[in-house]
Amino acid sequence: MEEQKLWTKDFITISIINFILMLAMYLLLVTIAPFAVEQYGASPSMAGLVSGIFIIGTLFARIFSGGLIGKVGGKKMLFIGLLVSTIATAFYFGSANMPLLLANRLFHGIGLGIASTATGTMIAQAIPTSRRGEGIGYFSMSTVMATAIGPFFGIFISQHYPFHMLFVLCLALSIVTLIMFFFVNETVKPSSLNKPEVARQRFGLSNFIERKALPISIITLFVALAYSGVLSFISFYAKEINLVQVASFFFLVYAIVVLLSRPFSGKLLDVKGAKYVVIPSLLLFALGMIILSQTHSGIMLLAAGAVFGLGYGNFQSCAQAIALKGISVERLGIATSTFYIFLDSGLGFGPYFLGVVVPSLGYRGMYEALTIVILLSLVAFVYLFRTRSKDTISDINEKM
Repeated sequence: MEEQKLWTKDFITISIINFILMLAMYLLLVTIAPFAVEQYGASPSMAGLVSGIFIIGTLFARIFSGGLIGKVGGKKMLFIGLLVSTIATAFYFGSANMPLLLANRLFHGIGLGIASTATGTMIAQAIPTSRRGEGIGYFSMSTVMATAIGPFFGIFISQHYPFHMLFVLCLALSIVTLIMFFFVNETVKPSSLNKPEVARQRFGLSNFIERKALPISIITLFVALAYSGVLSFISFYAKEINLVQVASFFFLVYAIVVLLSRPFSGKLLDVKGAKYVVIPSLLLFALGMIILSQTHSGIMLLAAGAVFGLGYGNFQSCAQAIALKGISVERLGIATSTFYIFLDSGLGFGPYFLGVVVPSLGYRGMYEALTIVILLSLVAFVYLFRTRSKDTISDINEKM
């Protein structure tokens, strides 16, 4: 039987748009907290909020955008998200105080939440069902590359140029996504999503949450919370241990490892099942957190980044593929938003709560504590896999 085509024009174009969106996000995500401290004298917890409130904005947007995509189509929602993101990026130039900066970070997060939910849904619709794990693995590389390039250039630019140059770059990137939008086709016509049985659904939790995607999404919440400690506080930690210059390469090493391993992990997911990717990934993520907590040299810091790439980098794409396994076309938008709601909750609320415990535990102590969070997430996954409940992971991943 001939293998269904994966690399279509829409797949490539949507992936590039997603890369640019995530690049603009990560350019600021790892630099905006130090900026808030230096510019406005923010405390560690407030600096964490400045970083995390962006993700809270995306969370708010995803709650509603998943269902709306099923009604109006992914392309219209993508345009709305890109437009809001562009306007918000321009507003950074007017953020003269902390309240305005917080408000605009929230607004920007809403725009990115709408746009990225649309790209994730459109990609899932465009990928052949038999190659969904592999396809989402390749698509998520757009985020991985942004995860590396964004922090790398964000830290570099903030160290050598005025911070507003980051705002200029992000605005230019946002304009590029708007231009590229006009080269995207609708992956599934809205009319095919508005089936009579879907239209008759009563208003309820199912309009916002896909029940089948909940088990893996809840696990993702805690894994993402652990990773938020790396994203938001790696700059502070590197300064404390005198490894600021090396820290700029941390995410670059992370991305290189993910790019090299992702093609294999995606295929392994489709052929063997989720446990063969998730269990090793979480064990490696915990190992990377231990290495990070004990880092005293540049080599150890970069080694932690490499292990994170094998661990968290492969877990995230695998978890997203699991969340979409066995989901009907008309529910893909809601399943996608469900996964991202929990992912964003961990990334968004994590920096604030972790910022509260940093004064007591220190950065090393925080990373040691997060190792326990990761291991508990692994235990939860193994439990869900072993129970093989009809409504849990085995129902989503047909090959487990």
